[in-house]
Amino acid sequence: MNFRTLFPVGIFALSILPVQAALKLPAIVSDHMVLQQKQSNRIWGWDEPGTEVTVQFSGQTKKGKAGGDGRWSVDLDPVEANARPQELSVSSPAQKVVLQDVLVGEVWMCSGQSNMGMTVSGDWNGDLEAVASNYPNLRLIKVPQVGTQELQNDFKGQWQSATAATASPFSAVGYFFGRYLHQTLGVPVGLIDNAWGGSSAEAWIRRSTIEADSRFASLMETTRKTEEYNTSEKARSDFEAAKEKYKGVAEKAKAEGKPVPRPPQGPEQWLKGNHRPGNIFAGVVHPTLGYGIKGVIWYQGESNSGRAWEYRALFPFMIEQWRKEWQQPELPFYWVQLADFMAEVKEPGESNWAELREAQTRTMALPKTGQAVIIDLGEGKDIHPKNKHDVAARLVRWALAKDYGIKIAYRSPEYKSMEVQGNKVVVTMDCFGSKLRAFDVEEARGFAICGEDKVWRWATGRILGADKVELTCAEVSKPVAVRYAWANNPVCNITSAEGLPLTPFRTDDFEMVTQPKPAAK
Repeated sequence: MNFRTLFPVGIFALSILPVQAALKLPAIVSDHMVLQQKQSNRIWGWDEPGTEVTVQFSGQTKKGKAGGDGRWSVDLDPVEANARPQELSVSSPAQKVVLQDVLVGEVWMCSGQSNMGMTVSGDWNGDLEAVASNYPNLRLIKVPQVGTQELQNDFKGQWQSATAATASPFSAVGYFFGRYLHQTLGVPVGLIDNAWGGSSAEAWIRRSTIEADSRFASLMETTRKTEEYNTSEKARSDFEAAKEKYKGVAEKAKAEGKPVPRPPQGPEQWLKGNHRPGNIFAGVVHPTLGYGIKGVIWYQGESNSGRAWEYRALFPFMIEQWRKEWQQPELPFYWVQLADFMAEVKEPGESNWAELREAQTRTMALPKTGQAVIIDLGEGKDIHPKNKHDVAARLVRWALAKDYGIKIAYRSPEYKSMEVQGNKVVVTMDCFGSKLRAFDVEEARGFAICGEDKVWRWATGRILGADKVELTCAEVSKPVAVRYAWANNPVCNITSAEGLPLTPFRTDDFEMVTQPKPAAK
């Protein structure tokens, strides 16, 4: 039900108003919304240029004036969390809009690709979680997928309380994260789900900023060539030819009882899609830009795994840009490291997914960031592992510990140092107040070592004390480097005492498989 109400101001004003009222609010500013506590909250909308607008909420009165483009905005003073439904009114000389059931609490944005977008219904316990969803003060809103180069100012959507009907189609990671916050903190929580399956990180960044950074010159050069092709007559004729060819392929597959391949995509699908730099920022992020949020949770990287070297710069750049866009230099930003996927590794070697995980780990050099390691939660045959509850639980540990002062283990063990002792290597981890444990068996599995020949071989490992692992390999007499869980789908078993997996790492600086090769002379 939409509780938003509009009132004409005065009989005279009613007589001169056009049929379509001018005062308008965006979907993100609407009934049932949650405002972020303890920070100023921007309220904005549109009216006739020059119109003075008054916003009233929680004893405050703020005034703004619509500019030449019709947009106005005011900033409400910070208020404490409040679960009592309140009204927020916006009035102009001719009209008044009253928003109902407005709460104050914690607001988080849930972004990324399909593993963030995967719904509660897709979780292993999705049916159970849905019927148990009855949280009037946990509010949800989803932003539709609109890919465009033109900055959008609004979207179609509405805030809703978490019920069986509304939680089931919502982001599972986002929902479980928000529910933990709601139950732990005892305050209202608002969640903004804007995930887009298959999306690349560059699509989430304002086009002009990524174009201005020389580090991404190659990416943007490729983009412009792709744009040139997809807007050409050749692209259209190629697509028509592909469609004709597909008809025969599809008919043959059906006749043979085989799966029918996906049909070819038209050039407009890339132009409006989730890989083109700037598309998601303009169409999905920009309509919510400025709304008061506490932080962001992020699950993405699969679509950039073939360019993991580039992601080392691209991912932190994206975070920094979002912080500038929201004018919050230390906006909390927590992400999920890629899960294990594809066939389990038989022999140690190279891996683009491992390189992407390393890029994610390196990004923790930025302040107010954190990483949920889930190298144990993936499914080899499914890029969308169904256990989203444990993913969210590891993410929310970061928020509870770093943003809300809850004393709880939150950080996976990480590599600290190594020492070669003859034919042995002793690796020391930073356990952040915890200690190492081997899951399932006593042996420390998932480690590989190499000598100067750079040939990787499995190592036999055993935990020493609280934070060390001793490694040996009969084929490596003089080890020089160590890797752990360095594969698309590694077999590994080291965790903290609380069950947080050891972060995949490497001690070498060998050339990466996703590292661009020098141009031929």
